[in-house]
Amino acid sequence: MRFLKPHIFKGGVHPDGCKGATAQSPIRMLGVPKVLSVSMAQHLGSPAKPVVAVGQEVVKGQVIGDPAGAFSLPVHAPTCGRVVAIEPRLLPNGREALAVVVETVDSGEASSLPPLDWRGAPKEAVLARLAETGLVGLGGAGFPVKIKLSPPPAKPIDTLLVNGAECEPFLTGDHRLMVERAFDLVAGIQISRAILGGPAVRVCIEENKPDAIAAVSRELERLEGDVALVPLPVRYPQGSEKQQIWSATGRKVPRGGLPMDVGCVVENVATLCSIFDAVVKGVPLTERVVTVAGDSLASAGNFVAPIGTPFNVLLEAAGIKESPLKVVSGGPMMGFAVADTAVATLKTVSGILALGRSPLCTSEPCISCGRCVEACPMRLSPAEMSQCIEADDLEGAKELGVRDCFECGCCAWSCPAHRPLVQHFRRAKAGLAALAAKSAQTKK
Repeated sequence: MRFLKPHIFKGGVHPDGCKGATAQSPIRMLGVPKVLSVSMAQHLGSPAKPVVAVGQEVVKGQVIGDPAGAFSLPVHAPTCGRVVAIEPRLLPNGREALAVVVETVDSGEASSLPPLDWRGAPKEAVLARLAETGLVGLGGAGFPVKIKLSPPPAKPIDTLLVNGAECEPFLTGDHRLMVERAFDLVAGIQISRAILGGPAVRVCIEENKPDAIAAVSRELERLEGDVALVPLPVRYPQGSEKQQIWSATGRKVPRGGLPMDVGCVVENVATLCSIFDAVVKGVPLTERVVTVAGDSLASAGNFVAPIGTPFNVLLEAAGIKESPLKVVSGGPMMGFAVADTAVATLKTVSGILALGRSPLCTSEPCISCGRCVEACPMRLSPAEMSQCIEADDLEGAKELGVRDCFECGCCAWSCPAHRPLVQHFRRAKAGLAALAAKSAQTKK
């Protein structure tokens, strides 16, 4: 196996990994909760449209929501049961979306598709399979996999990056997948590579996962062509697309650009395993690995949970030993604190953290120390952007590059004044999007 030395990106921070409680524990099967709340907003783009009715019986894998736009995808029943409600439900990020609520039943019945011979099938057939099984990127953004693997002809792809960095503190689901499903992962790489026309492969794994590096490198030996593993130094946000592209290839994605602008596609480890499941097994995306961790839990671990599982069910499975001060959806750097643990998992929820020692900080004025500038991996000036936003100068924040911020949290983690920088940037981007939508409406 060929190993490559990475480039080192500027910025970034070194938070405590907090992975010891889950990194060496095998993935556990959760089982099926009594009730699932399956949101129609499982992906980037328009939510799916429910195609079932209250009182209807459904089987595992059955389509319960049809795509409602170019970036939309179908949503499938995670298990057998009866639809008891179709109503708006709270999402982990605090927004609302229509959900199909299923009262589950213990049944082995399931709806699946026949296995697809991806080596002999046309590329279009494999892409169609990825769409009809509802595959999205499982790293957090929820971008439809079919679209990511269908770059325009003017943007040829010469490098497929496999994102196994998993640099967020606490999260270890991808780590365990690399150890336990290395064969399936590499098969997912082969399928993606075939779709893209046989590009070079760069598998990126942080150096603090030697067991994952060993397991994946063994399986990569059976791949032909330009294939290499890139052990990355432990540094957050090593798993960010633009930083990982630089680390693995030395290419810089232009401001406002996408990975395909420099000939790259980046796929997350969990996504590649789900590609294998969809194509080789014919299984739609109805469950995922979720890390459930934090100092309020007695038995933290990684669980395979049906999509739509209430957070409190997963927390109970991990053994609540004390009432947490804060429950976070995702990792502590980029996640969202949830107001109600009755919210349900989505395809994009990679972790649930129950934090009993979460510090309560009071924000103070900026002292112009420059730590946020030094930490920002996008080379922005968080302090200046934040001050523009506090003054309601959204255009000023835009000129400083606020839309290039991907909300990694390095600035807020570094700030001695505990300023809510990421929240400022989210508010600014939402405001700019609203202004753009209003302007477009006015021009019609």
